[in-house]
Amino acid sequence: MADIKDLENKIEELKSEIEIIKANMPKDQLSMVVMSGDLDKLLASFIIATGAAAMYEKVIMFFTFWAIPFLKDPNKKVPKDIISKAFELMLPKNTKGLKLSKMNMCGMGPIMIKHIMKKHNVKTLGDLVKVASDMGNIEIYICQMSMDLMGYKWEEMINYPNMKSAGVAKFVAEAGQSKATLFI
Repeated sequence: MADIKDLENKIEELKSEIEIIKANMPKDQLSMVVMSGDLDKLLASFIIATGAAAMYEKVIMFFTFWAIPFLKDPNKKVPKDIISKAFELMLPKNTKGLKLSKMNMCGMGPIMIKHIMKKHNVKTLGDLVKVASDMGNIEIYICQMSMDLMGYKWEEMINYPNMKSAGVAKFVAEAGQSKATLFI
């Protein structure tokens, strides 16, 4: 009788251990930090995000520093202090002002890559953002600290249905539960 009781206790212990393992398993999601504001890296970020969204239940994109200006709506104007205005003057206003990380060639590189993309029916960056938005499982978090440092306001960001402001702790928590994490 003691052997049966020991066996039952061992089974209960194993069930508890299995529940702990299940609770700590990664979620079916990809998390990525998007730090670069370069055209090619933003394209790669959204190509990866939309591709991963077809595989994973959820994709988290955490935009910080030089990637944030891409999410700014150039048609939305808000009052700025002198430092914020300086950042705005120096950073691209939309996809037309984005440079390539390599072979920018005084602005000819982006023109050439956009021409090649069109020739090969590759979606534009704007089209990829629309696809990401339509998919519904790609969430964008904008680093609040970076927004504060660079003088960006929430009111001037693009309309994207799954976009929120967050701190690094939110990203680290999401990344810690993800099957894969990228830095672009």
